[in-house]
Amino acid sequence: ARIPEAYQWLLVPAQATPQSPVDWQSIRLTGQDPLAVRASKKLRNDELLITGLGATVLKKYLDDVPLWRGDHVAIKQLIEDFAQYTYLPRLRDPEVLLESIRSGLRTLLWAQDSFGYAESYDEANNRYRGLRCGEVVNVSLDNVSGLLVRAEWAQLQMEEETAKRSPGTSGSPAGAETGAEPGASPTGGATPGATATSVSVLRRFHGTVSLDSTRTGRDASRIADEVIAHLVGLVGSNVRVTLEIEADVPDGVPADVVRTVTENSRALKFTSQGFEAE
Repeated sequence: ARIPEAYQWLLVPAQATPQSPVDWQSIRLTGQDPLAVRASKKLRNDELLITGLGATVLKKYLDDVPLWRGDHVAIKQLIEDFAQYTYLPRLRDPEVLLESIRSGLRTLLWAQDSFGYAESYDEANNRYRGLRCGEVVNVSLDNVSGLLVRAEWAQLQMEEETAKRSPGTSGSPAGAETGAEPGASPTGGATPGATATSVSVLRRFHGTVSLDSTRTGRDASRIADEVIAHLVGLVGSNVRVTLEIEADVPDGVPADVVRTVTENSRALKFTSQGFEAE
């Protein structure tokens, strides 16, 4: 009975950037669950323990830290990075990272939002072997020998190989005249995401999704990064986001909770809110 009173502080290391010192956050645990359950629940709710990582978020870390080793990085190396460095998100296990990689590889917008995959890199010929993009790739703990490749270089190699296979193609393939090598900015070639076919203009999007009430912050963050951010980034777009909350409490809501929720809702400028009695 005294253990929850004595062991109630969660100590969490935090580091904003690779150059920043490591700080320790002291977080008080509450509740009646076993100690490990309370600790993990608090970490998940505060997004200090990540159980789902969006592919666009992973790409941001790859580009901003950066985690690339040149123009690619071994998947095994990424697993070690996320397990070792405090300034990276604290993942529940390697499977969270692998699912993020699988998601990024199968997206049709890989050229803008994620990365490519290669089985290996041929330094002698300056090309990636087994290059795959925008398709399902079986990346698992039993198969982590591959590489993630910067999207611009994956796209450049694919364009060059397509040009070589096309009959009647004249001139040098894209990038040949510049002698481009990994590390330089690719030039020429098709614009990422451009298509030769015409399609009807889509001018409106709407979507509804249910969030896990115990992990709302995490789910909302992923939606913001993987959906809303792309729409907001379009020139002239007008994006409206509404959060709707419905709660059924069979035993009734205590008076203190009614007061707290009502006051907080007003402070957060809810357009409508209230409790009802059946």
